[in-house]
Amino acid sequence: MEMMVRSVWLFLFPLLVISIRWIYRWRNPKCKGTLPPGSMGLPLLGETLSLLVTARSIDIHPFFKERMSRYGPLFKTSVAGRSIVISADPDFNSFLFQQEGKLVEMWYMDSFAKLLRQDTTAASGYVHKYLRHLVLNHFGVETLKHRLLPQLECAINQRLQEWAKQPEVQLKDQTAAMIFEFTAKHMLGYEPEKSSDTISLNLSNFLEGLMAFPLRVPGTAFYRCKKRQQKVIQVISKLVEERMNSGEGGRISKTDFLDQIVEDMRTESFLTKEFATHVLFGILLASFETVSSTIALAIKYLSDHPSLLQQLT
Repeated sequence: MEMMVRSVWLFLFPLLVISIRWIYRWRNPKCKGTLPPGSMGLPLLGETLSLLVTARSIDIHPFFKERMSRYGPLFKTSVAGRSIVISADPDFNSFLFQQEGKLVEMWYMDSFAKLLRQDTTAASGYVHKYLRHLVLNHFGVETLKHRLLPQLECAINQRLQEWAKQPEVQLKDQTAAMIFEFTAKHMLGYEPEKSSDTISLNLSNFLEGLMAFPLRVPGTAFYRCKKRQQKVIQVISKLVEERMNSGEGGRISKTDFLDQIVEDMRTESFLTKEFATHVLFGILLASFETVSSTIALAIKYLSDHPSLLQQLT
């Protein structure tokens, strides 16, 4: 009996030592510099469960508020299996933005990176410069001011007249659909009234799973998100292929964003059909991803200025 106890102890002791060392390393991750204060939470889970607790007010989420009170505006934690540092310090955040591509690199959540191709989200160097120039050329300040804003105003007025005939309007969904249709028309020549594919609905619903856990299991938000993405990608890919086959990419006068991309495929080796499709998908997504926050700010602004609300009414 004594020998059995000793054997069990000889087996458990190294396991216990390894477990203690692993937990210690988990709670004290290696770093070349000095990590800010904070807690790494439970092994593997980290503090994920605390972050998922629903906030009961419009104030700062309790997860951040409690830790900012305890550790200050800069603290370490672990969420969804990732060791991270969270900063609510404006000066430090400003410094980080200035150091992108120098001391720090842009990083995306696992679900975001898996849904949007890594070579489009992490484009750097010449590719990033090309995409930036392309977007600014078609949606920059001057283009918005002299060409797109007047057209957008007409589209908004038309939509407001349609909404006025309805008993109620789901503002976020209807606004997102309007922005999407406007952007897609000017980027791809996409006309939803002539298409049986409701990609605006799929793209709008796509946002629901964008920040979900990247579990590709039927029934999960990420799985539904991936299915919706595939539908949208198929439609965009078809539009790209049609434009490539039409020969319109060779026109001297390029009418939209897609024309420019098809034309540049002749000279830019990285511009494959697949890459172009995912770039277009990402830009369409970005065009109305911030609709919710924009509407919230607009409503607050109108609430703070009753005279403007009266003029709008």
